[in-house]
Amino acid sequence: MSAVLSPREEAPAEEAPFVRPRFRWLRKNPTLLLGAVLLLVVAAIAFAAPWLATHDPQAIDPLARLQPRSAEHWFGTDALGRDVYSRAMWGSRISMIVGLAVAVLASALGVLLGLVAGFVRWADGPIMRVMDGLMAIPGILLAIALMAVTRASLTTVIVAITVPEIPRVVRLVRSLALTLREQLFVEAAHAVGTRLPVILWRHVLPNMVAPLVVQATFVAASAVLIEASLSFLGVGVPAQTPSWGNMMAEGRNTVAVAFHIILYPGLLLAITVLAINMLGDGLRDVLDPRLARQL
Repeated sequence: MSAVLSPREEAPAEEAPFVRPRFRWLRKNPTLLLGAVLLLVVAAIAFAAPWLATHDPQAIDPLARLQPRSAEHWFGTDALGRDVYSRAMWGSRISMIVGLAVAVLASALGVLLGLVAGFVRWADGPIMRVMDGLMAIPGILLAIALMAVTRASLTTVIVAITVPEIPRVVRLVRSLALTLREQLFVEAAHAVGTRLPVILWRHVLPNMVAPLVVQATFVAASAVLIEASLSFLGVGVPAQTPSWGNMMAEGRNTVAVAFHIILYPGLLLAITVLAINMLGDGLRDVLDPRLARQL
């Protein structure tokens, strides 16, 4: 006679094979998922700013100065009667463009200089001494100095923020290059006569993708903060350009009577930086094989 299992002894139902790995991955990487979702929302806002904005972000209306939230002005108005909601939507474009452009430029230049410093021995000393000199100056001060000698524009802001961020990438790439050049597969490529550019492109660079992607996210977050700081100090993008830093700079004089002017751009800035940092932390957990095994 076959034994009948009690409810407590019943075998658990097996999950569908395609569902279990998917939910397991989501459960193990909530930081990556949340950061990616938040960043996608901010990117969607930046892309759809012309359609999301309810007013011209630069339209001045003196009769509607410092108004609180209303059906017409969802985030209120500033000291010149401009719609804070529309300016906040357009300001997301400045932050996303600066963050993406600085991350790409700093990573590209940092990889180039770091690989040269790691594999060309005579160039290691001069390159790293220049990088040490740049790192000795606080990034925000170096950016302010570069902005002071040039005309204020979005391109100038991107260049001024990129220069202080390059040494961080160079030091990372150089440290990885010094480790990889002692590996057997690199020595074997040298032994068969493979040219150095081919070795770097085919064998060395692919082994640096994971840490570089993580580093690029932190560079992007730092760039967004520095851009807002430069605009807040009056040395960033032109004052009439709607950016979160400019909005907070314009609202600091009326913060006692119209706190909403700096509240909403400040919240959007904090959410954007938090999303990028969470994405970077999640990518580090996923791409690092040692952390992946621990998870």
